[in-house]
This record gives sequence, C-alpha cells and structure tokens, in this order.
Amino acid sequence: MSAITYADLDALRPFLMLAGGGVLLVLADTILGRRRQISWCVPTLVLLAAAIITIVREPEPGAVLSRLVNFDPFSRFVGLLVCASAALSVLLSESYLRRTGRYRGEYHALLLFSASGMILFSTATEMLTLFLGLELMSIPVYILSGFHRTDVRSGEAALKYFLLGAFSSAILLLGIAFLYGATGTTDLPSALRGGPAAPAMLPLARIGCVLLLAGFLFKIASVPFHMWTPDVYEGAPTTVTAFMATAVKAAAFAALLRVLSMRDSGVLASLPLGKLFWWLAVLTMTVGNLAALTQSNVKRMLAYSSIAHAGYLLVGVSVYTASGDPETLSAILYYLLAYTFMTIGAFAIVVAFGERGNEHLEMGDYGGLGWRYPAAGIAMSLFMISLSGIPPTAGFFGKYAIFRNAVGHGATGLVVIAVLNSALSVYYYLKMMVTLYMRPGTVRVQASRGSLASAVVVICALAVLWAGFGPDGGRIPGVPALLHWASASVLVAR
Repeated sequence: MSAITYADLDALRPFLMLAGGGVLLVLADTILGRRRQISWCVPTLVLLAAAIITIVREPEPGAVLSRLVNFDPFSRFVGLLVCASAALSVLLSESYLRRTGRYRGEYHALLLFSASGMILFSTATEMLTLFLGLELMSIPVYILSGFHRTDVRSGEAALKYFLLGAFSSAILLLGIAFLYGATGTTDLPSALRGGPAAPAMLPLARIGCVLLLAGFLFKIASVPFHMWTPDVYEGAPTTVTAFMATAVKAAAFAALLRVLSMRDSGVLASLPLGKLFWWLAVLTMTVGNLAALTQSNVKRMLAYSSIAHAGYLLVGVSVYTASGDPETLSAILYYLLAYTFMTIGAFAIVVAFGERGNEHLEMGDYGGLGWRYPAAGIAMSLFMISLSGIPPTAGFFGKYAIFRNAVGHGATGLVVIAVLNSALSVYYYLKMMVTLYMRPGTVRVQASRGSLASAVVVICALAVLWAGFGPDGGRIPGVPALLHWASASVLVAR
C-alpha cells in the first residue's frame, strides 16, 4: 500500500478545512461555554477560506488519494456553490437564532460538517468514499432539522428525515455491495466501465446501479422519493430549510452527474437510463407543480417548488445521459447556481418577517406587506419571478439553457411538457405577489430591520439580477457570463 503524503492532504484541503473548522467550533463552544457565544464571523471566515483555496489550489497529480476523490473543475464549481450556500445560511441564521432564543455553538459546527460532507460526496470516485461523504453530509442535517428541540413539528421533521434518510442510505449501500460483489472493486470508474467479473454477474451489477441511483434520487427529492420534502421543509428551522433546499440538492446532483459520466461503457450503458430519467423528469415536475398549487403555507409551497425544480434539472440529466453533451452539463450547473440564490433569497424574506413564537408561514400573513415594506416586497417579487422562469432573471436563463439543449438533442416533447409545467408554476408564484400587494393582511407582521437577513436578501437579489442582466460571456451574445463559467467547469470524466 502506498504511503499517504502531504500532496494527498493538500488535495483534500477544502474538505479538511471545513471539517477542521467544525471541530474547532465544537471545542471553542465547550471551552468558552454558553456565556460567550461563537460569532457568525468565525464560520463565515472558514467557508470563505475554503472557497478561496478551492479556487486557487490545484492538487498535485499522482497523489494516492486521487484514486478516491477527483478535484477537477467540476468539483471546484460545486464546492464554491456549497460554500456560498453555507455562508449565506450562516448569515441568515444569526438573527434567526437569537430571535428564537436557540443560539447554540453546535449549530455552526454542524453546518460546517455537513458542507465538508458535500465536498467529499461530490468529488468521490470510490464507492466507500462516496458513502462516507453521504453520511457526513446527511447526519448533521438530520440534527439541524430538529434543532428546535421543544417544537413538535421540528422533532417530527427530524424523525421523518432521519428514518427515510437512513432507509435511502441503506439502499445506496446495498447498491454498493451488489456492485462490489459483481465487479470485485470499489473503484467507481473500474466498476462501472469495466463491468462485472463474469457475464453471469451482469444482472447483479445492474441491480447495484439502480439502487445506487435510487439513493441519489432521494437526496434530490425526485418522485417517487419526494414524500419527505414538504413535512421536513416545514418543520425544520427556516434557515436549515434554505441550506437543505440548495446545498444538499447541489451536492446530490453533482454526485449523480459524476456517476452518469461513466455511462459510456460497462454496466450503465446496458441500462435504459435516458428513458428512466425522461419519465422521472416528467413525474417530478408535474407532481411538484400540481401539489404546490394548493398550498397556503409558504414553506410547503417552496418545498413543492423545490421538487418541481428538481424535475427541470432532471430534463437536463435525461439529455446528458442520452447524449453526453458537455453544454447540457454546463446548463445544469448554471441552473443550480441560479436556483441557489433565488431560493435562499425567498427563505431570507420568510426569516425577515418571522417573529419569536410565530414565523408567519401562512400566505395570508403577507397580505399588504409589499406596500408596508417596499424593499422586501420588491425582493420577494423578484425571487418569485425568477423561480417561475420569467425573463430576464437568472431563473429564465437557467431554464432556457436546459430547454435549448434538450431541443437540440431531439427531446422536444419533454421540453413541451416542461414549458407547460413552468407556465403552471406561474400561478402559485404570482399568487404570492398578489398577496403582497392586493390582499389585506390577516395579522400584524413586523419585519426585522438592519439584520444580516436583510444583507442576505440584498446579496441574493443582486446575484439573481446580475446573472440575468449581467454582461454576456463573449461566446453567445446575451447569454450571461456565469453560464460560460459553468461551461468551463464541465465534468472531465475519469
């Protein structure tokens, strides 16, 4: 066995920095005690340092651990997205935790642990490393979902997420076991491209691949693995829901795409993955949008909206699986980037309007707030417009990029269904805007002023606008530069 050198640790530096930051926060909280609470600045600086290292550092070739993880441009893009989502969640949590009286040091530590797991999960090229990253990502989120220990809904959300998450982890681990039994290796490229050790083991390898993909589909909240999403999103602290809806989804899609990049030969090539993801995309976006139409709770509406957006992303996954076109992959990455900012921004508005003992989650509570708080009303309208895919916002360009590539590869029928679903979603997004400006308020709501939640709203609003109105990338006039940045970060399959 080769010795692990400094170059190996250097390759894992973003992961080690986030995990080490979480350990230090736990130790600091233990030593300092509750009397001196850890500031939001510390985890934010750790995330910023991890993001900078992700950008500027390139691992040395030939490292031993390069067989376990792959820090390619694709991984760096996803790593930056995870760090951005986690940093915004930290800023959003500051006023929320203090207002609810639940400011505890382990909160930020769990957030960093989960982010480190996402880095490992999205870079893994070895099955046991993949499973380790999945658990390191998931377990802290289970705990964070039940962070309101005296709240029955929060406890219910944590229990549901833990039980169903454990079930999905068992499915993924069973898939790993089947693949290992059929191929004799835990190396993903060797197992998926090399195929089974004997032709008689091919059915076992196929079952392993299906179970492996099922574990990913649970994390991205795809139908039929979506049932946990509305209850968990509603019961979890709003700041945790924002983190869960964006960073977890981005990491899960990244891991799924890395596995699908190895479909050119071997076991995956023998499966009808294109048709499978075609139907998953149709069912996921249709179920998500139809369920969102009837919701009066803002967090449940955004939960079903998250399911619908997973369906739009699966349109790109279906096309990428069938064609392998890197431009389709870059469109998926850009959509994940746009989705992160517009979703966190929407949840930030919910946090800003919340009060201790009443988070004002019913849509009727927002009646007339667009006139009382013009800046918040405009920002929420912007996020709703972007989520519905109306130009010229980031949400529009994300859908345009995915649908354009799908049409180019002959998936016109799938795009027609996606466009109809997108038109259907306009109803419940605009219903929120109608409530803000054209409905009387049912309760007295007081928005928090001058908090970090307001800063998060501003950052997300500017990001959504810049991604839409910003300069083009030079290759295709009118297409945002961020889309070309995603194009430069496409997956180089191993």
